[in-house]
Amino acid sequence: MPIALMLEDEAERLVRFRAVAARLGCELVCWPNAHRMIAEMGERLAEAAFISLDHDLEPEDATDPGDGLDVAKHLAGLSPTCPVIVHTSNSARGDSMMGEFELAGWRRHRVLPIGDDWIEVDWAWHARNLLRRAKRVRRTTDKPSALPGD
Repeated sequence: MPIALMLEDEAERLVRFRAVAARLGCELVCWPNAHRMIAEMGERLAEAAFISLDHDLEPEDATDPGDGLDVAKHLAGLSPTCPVIVHTSNSARGDSMMGEFELAGWRRHRVLPIGDDWIEVDWAWHARNLLRRAKRVRRTTDKPSALPGD
């Protein structure tokens, strides 16, 4: 089953994101804290079909949870591995996140959280297309190589 990595801290949104991901046959691995996501996503990054990032995060306790720009800057320092969806309502910081990915050569998409069904319609549309593309890429790279002399 393909996986997607997500930075999101709002419980109601997570329920909706998980429902859409399940319908699409995708496992959603989520973090509510940017610092933890950066520290823990390592191995999962290579297998991710896509990454989806919010920007503004509420502290779980007295510690600073960081934000989506922290994750974007971290990822921008790595070789691109998969597309990214930026799904924040913070337009200025969303633009900064998109800029980080653009400068680093990552494929990126912006989904604005507008309307009551943006997760089920707009985000789902992008996620579905990215999952299809990842499946096609995986099929072509999983083909056995030709034997010597073939």
